[in-house]
Amino acid sequence: MKIALVQFDPVIGDFAGNVGKMLVWLERARAAGCRLAVFPELAVSGYPPQDLLERRAFLDGHNQALDRFAAQVRGIAVVCGVLEPHTGPSGKPLHNSCALIEDGAIRFTAQKRLLPTYDVFDESRYFEPGGRSRACGFAGRRLSLTVCEDIWNDKDVVGRPLYGIDPVAELMADKKERPDLLINIAASPYCLGKIDTRLAIFSTITRKYGIPLLYCNQVGGQDSLVFDGASLAVDPGGAVAAASPKFEEAMLVVEWDEASGRLFGPMLAAPLLPASEEARAAEILAALVAGTRDYVRKCGFRQVLLGLSGGIDSAVTAVVAVEALGAENVLGVAMPSMYSSSASLEDARRLAANLDIECVTLPISGLFTAYCDLLQPLFSGRPADVTEQNIQARIRGNLLMALSNKFGRLLLSTGNKSELAVGYCTLYGDMSGGLAVISDVPKTMVYALARYINREQEVIPARTIERPPSAELAPDQRDEDDLPPYPVLDEILHRYLEENQSVAEIVAAGFAPRVVADVVRRVRRNEYKRKQAPVGLKVTSKAFGYGRRYPTAERFDETEAAS
Repeated sequence: MKIALVQFDPVIGDFAGNVGKMLVWLERARAAGCRLAVFPELAVSGYPPQDLLERRAFLDGHNQALDRFAAQVRGIAVVCGVLEPHTGPSGKPLHNSCALIEDGAIRFTAQKRLLPTYDVFDESRYFEPGGRSRACGFAGRRLSLTVCEDIWNDKDVVGRPLYGIDPVAELMADKKERPDLLINIAASPYCLGKIDTRLAIFSTITRKYGIPLLYCNQVGGQDSLVFDGASLAVDPGGAVAAASPKFEEAMLVVEWDEASGRLFGPMLAAPLLPASEEARAAEILAALVAGTRDYVRKCGFRQVLLGLSGGIDSAVTAVVAVEALGAENVLGVAMPSMYSSSASLEDARRLAANLDIECVTLPISGLFTAYCDLLQPLFSGRPADVTEQNIQARIRGNLLMALSNKFGRLLLSTGNKSELAVGYCTLYGDMSGGLAVISDVPKTMVYALARYINREQEVIPARTIERPPSAELAPDQRDEDDLPPYPVLDEILHRYLEENQSVAEIVAAGFAPRVVADVVRRVRRNEYKRKQAPVGLKVTSKAFGYGRRYPTAERFDETEAAS
């Protein structure tokens, strides 16, 4: 039996557009001789719809679109994610369900049982968990339809399970319900290392139960989330039998030998898992490009602009923008001050020429002098400090926002995760913008991205990569005047933010106590800035955004002993 796994890029709430796409893919699957086509989780509505699920009109639009779609499913069956009413006397009003559609009607639904509420997920807010898992009959075989998290609770992989039930284990232990094929539909967001985790889970399940698995994942960007697709077919022995590309819409046609349980299909030319720094950089770059393209377009923009400082952060952001939207849709703005080096301005212009983007120059020295003259009577007797540095950043932010408003271009901010973590950025200045492209990319990874971008030719000027990083807001300023070296800072931040290690654990790993205490204090002190930052694309396991929820007003301090 031929089965198509269709990873496509929905737009939340564009019911007609989503269903239209699904019908196009369905026709391609039918033409390829497929008996079944599988689409991702909540395919009709897009994922995650969040509080739109509380709008009656949204649910009505979904149901009408689903009815229209189901009526056109003929000659081929469909498995896809849908919103399903919960009809019980109590509980949440909806299920996150997987439906089998055949001959113009929904023949079977399976409700998601494990509702994640960690990191970026908040599904218990909207959905009622499903009851007992059941398999459904199809073409003389039994299929298990599961939704994303339902196969992520195997104790042999996760160690301490998050949930008290394992839907797959329950189903496989039931002789009457035991299926011939596991199908998992998902909207599983990307982060570096996520595909490794999926493969460990999928391989363990298929080996343990001797059953093949088909996994179909959403692809594309949605606000801060990026979905990688990477749909898979996994053999009963745990080996990947076929795979879809990452970060692009695709249809993977898999042949299921029902007698042996084996799956056959095309494999990717490149390895599925990144095994080197260059491969990891390529994967992150692809995620950033996909996320930027979708955020800009789904929000109704065609063109963007960004400040070009001559530094590495704005250079990498500009490359992402060009790859996502085309050079003709990207405007670079150089805004030199009296503290900007000639090298910075030269590198900004050279980068623009290499990328073939338009670049304008707006010097800010005169504006800065005007600000200082106006404020001088109030500032009299006080030495220059960070106030004057922030004024420069805010002048630049104002100019960029003026261009954004006048020409209808979305402003991309260029700050990285390391800066955002410790507050080495200016509220209403360099933090201004509609999308923070690299706000979840540590500085050391920014350099890795730059080296990857330059792997075949010099796109980013070599001097930009080689020069010590500087905000250039004061004479002879360097980032390391105020921060630890980025390799040290990034490792401390990784341990504290992503590994959730305590100050004591980080110090025990060999880092200087005062440095660790200072970094952690900065992270805590700058929570207020991050709450006012633009949406940022998530590429690590713990990004700043709604997946990380810390109070702004609090007095917990674990750094005293380390100081």
